[in-house]
Amino acid sequence: MTSIVIAAYNEEKRLVPSLYAIRDYFTARKKDYELIVVDDGSTDNTRKIAEEQIPVIPHLRVIGYGANMGKGYALRTGVLDSRGDFVLLTDADLSTPIEEVSKLEQAVHDGPCDIAIGSRALALSRILKKQPWWRQSMGKLFNRIVKALVMGGFEDTQCGFKFFTGASARCLFGEARVNRFAFDVEILALARKKGYRVREVPIVWINSPESKVDPLKDSVQMVFDLLKIRSRLGKV
Repeated sequence: MTSIVIAAYNEEKRLVPSLYAIRDYFTARKKDYELIVVDDGSTDNTRKIAEEQIPVIPHLRVIGYGANMGKGYALRTGVLDSRGDFVLLTDADLSTPIEEVSKLEQAVHDGPCDIAIGSRALALSRILKKQPWWRQSMGKLFNRIVKALVMGGFEDTQCGFKFFTGASARCLFGEARVNRFAFDVEILALARKKGYRVREVPIVWINSPESKVDPLKDSVQMVFDLLKIRSRLGKV
């Protein structure tokens, strides 16, 4: 069984089509799955709207908490509540189409590897709609800082499409501490430190203009989090 975990913060407008797309994909392929939506303290109707889909998506579970804690915290909550042999993390807007999961599954099944991460930066990746230039510049700068402070070897740590064996996901997220957007780096650093095999896989990606990233506030927070990761784990 595959557990699909989505962190949702104020996603009342984008979430439902994504849930239906995931349901239809796994149902059509007769694949056993559970779909976990973690409401990260939304102030809109995200949780209510998600819960209303349970009668038509019987494998759906909606969990959450009162205050916004960050994407890393939300995904950690969902992963540790998961029961699947495999775990897929994906964004609420499906900026990577759900069909791309087959590439990550193949990497884990045939790789062999324990973790396959979607990458927008490889030669075979297809970016159908690009981010604004300033977001692209931020991403490139962040990746250089990651390589300088924490680890090299990955061209895109921040793509939200990641596939794990269930055991590796629950182990890594059980030890994770970063609550916000730098959580990806912490998970990959922990994976490397523990000897899990990670493969970067080219994917199709479509930028969504309704990003939840605050360019100034979140950039500063991410750098502080990288320093915390470096302090805790060293350079791996």
